[in-house]
Amino acid sequence: MKTSVPRRTAAAAVIALAGLFATAAPAAVAAPPTAPKAALAAPDIPLANVKGHLTQFQSIATANGGNRAHGRPGYRASIDYVKAKLDAAGYTTTVQQFTTSGAIGYNLIAEWPGGDPNQVLMAGAHLDSVASGAGINDNGSGSAGVLETALAVSRAGLQPTKKLRFGWWGAEELGLIGSRHYVSNLPAAERAKISGYLNFDMIGSPNPGYFVYDDNVALEKVFKDYFSGLGVATEIETEGDGRSDHASFKNVGIAVGGLFTGAGRVKTAAQAAKWGGTSGQAFDRCYHSACDTTANINDTALDRNSDAIAHSIWTLATGPVVPPGTTYENTANVTVPDNGAAVTSSVTVSGRTGNAPAALAVGVDIKHTWRGDLVIDLVAPDGSAYRLKNSSSNDSADNVITTYTVNASSEPANGIWKLRVQDIAANDTGFIDSWKLTF
Repeated sequence: MKTSVPRRTAAAAVIALAGLFATAAPAAVAAPPTAPKAALAAPDIPLANVKGHLTQFQSIATANGGNRAHGRPGYRASIDYVKAKLDAAGYTTTVQQFTTSGAIGYNLIAEWPGGDPNQVLMAGAHLDSVASGAGINDNGSGSAGVLETALAVSRAGLQPTKKLRFGWWGAEELGLIGSRHYVSNLPAAERAKISGYLNFDMIGSPNPGYFVYDDNVALEKVFKDYFSGLGVATEIETEGDGRSDHASFKNVGIAVGGLFTGAGRVKTAAQAAKWGGTSGQAFDRCYHSACDTTANINDTALDRNSDAIAHSIWTLATGPVVPPGTTYENTANVTVPDNGAAVTSSVTVSGRTGNAPAALAVGVDIKHTWRGDLVIDLVAPDGSAYRLKNSSSNDSADNVITTYTVNASSEPANGIWKLRVQDIAANDTGFIDSWKLTF
């Protein structure tokens, strides 16, 4: 996971990019003619296999100056190791090159045959380490968990309903460079086919917590339900907000989810009582350090999280393909005043019967230079407000391009619905680019 960055003072840079990115991903395509099958149960992911990959990453680092960092031979050797495993398992693999900091970097993309090409489920992890160490927890752990899950797909001969795609990203530690390169080079039509991206960055921390991304309600539920079934409590992931590769996907409107076991933050007494481990100590005392070796892994956390990766892939990739709903959209730009009054953008829904659905999709595309300043509500025709996003001083990223899910089943469907947006702090600018309701 990359180091966080301070708040920018420039206000207009992202606004100039308005229109560059696609809006929130559209609803999925229609179901096939035959009735879809229920999602299949995932296999157990062998911990020994995941740890075997970590041993290989350690050996690669040891043989190449002690690290697997961008631009160093250890990183390319890591790519070659993962690619060879996937090629032998029947995947179609592609190595994507980019250049940053004066060196060539690489992403590795692997696709499994079959599945609906118009609905792509992606899972990924960054494969690079920092220059100071082998990066076994950060992020050999996520890379190994994703790799072994991909190999389990092959062993099972899985026939998913969705297209399965896996990614290993380069130069994450320099600022999400590899994943940003991948996303920015996808045509808008291809980005729109990605129904979800799952990110796994640091899943074996030695003093672990069990943190779940809360960026998308449906994807969050898959992981929370899994850990609930194990009797393991979870918390919302906040330490890595905007600091790992899921941000590259989220910022162009792709639904994201993922898991994390903690980095440099200190475990509280309440968390130690809940999860075990040592309170007053970092989740990973070797974060971005030379001691991030194969000795810096908690086997229980690595095992649980690797199994959770497989559970998410089997649940999301083998379940029914969801037909599209009816969409009502407003594409007129509305300026959001800096530290000013709330503004609204409206859509009129008519010709429907009954109430709005319990899972009303609210697709939002707001271009803004500091999204942490924004408070966003959906306002129903009777004036009832549903909070979509609170302000947050820690949310330093640009833009709000995502889809929220609202239980609006108590509201009549027909009428004027509004997206209400307010900027509650100074020095940043933005506008509502578009938004839509999907029933």
